[in-house]
Amino acid sequence: MRIATRFASRAAASSMVVAAALALVGFQATAQTASAAAKAPSIVTCTSANTALTVSEVSRPINHLLLKATNTGTKPCYAYSAPFLRAGADAQAPLAWVEDSTPQSVLVLEPGQSAYAGITTYSPDGEGGSTTKTLGVIFANGKGGATTAEKTLKLPNKGIFFNSAAAVTYWQDNAADALVW
Repeated sequence: MRIATRFASRAAASSMVVAAALALVGFQATAQTASAAAKAPSIVTCTSANTALTVSEVSRPINHLLLKATNTGTKPCYAYSAPFLRAGADAQAPLAWVEDSTPQSVLVLEPGQSAYAGITTYSPDGEGGSTTKTLGVIFANGKGGATTAEKTLKLPNKGIFFNSAAAVTYWQDNAADALVW
């Protein structure tokens, strides 16, 4: 009986030592995680205030423009969904989003990095249309709504023709992917 008691005491003592070691490791891991979180920069939403926008014509595919957004801020920013685009000052609604272009995750732009959206300006299947000299751009927020003020860009060649088939892709991490649709 005495041997069984001594064995049980040693087992209990060993268990307490193991539990204390695990608790210490867990405490250190929690402290390291909290320290890393405190040092990591917070990620903000990309807006016209922290992002430079340019629009350019591309040679291929035809009837396309490329919208480029470059993070000019000091913190990383989320480029959510697709931009809300208004072709011309008198446009009644934003261009449609190309749902097939949805990326697997939200793009995070580090300072100096860019995101790209492809714009189809017209298609023979579309209706109506007119030549437009400006493009209004508003970033999307994390809830799918619009962010702050619209940024108006001048379109190349003194204007581009848009019709009802015009659409824009979701933000992509490279220009080639943005121009697939």
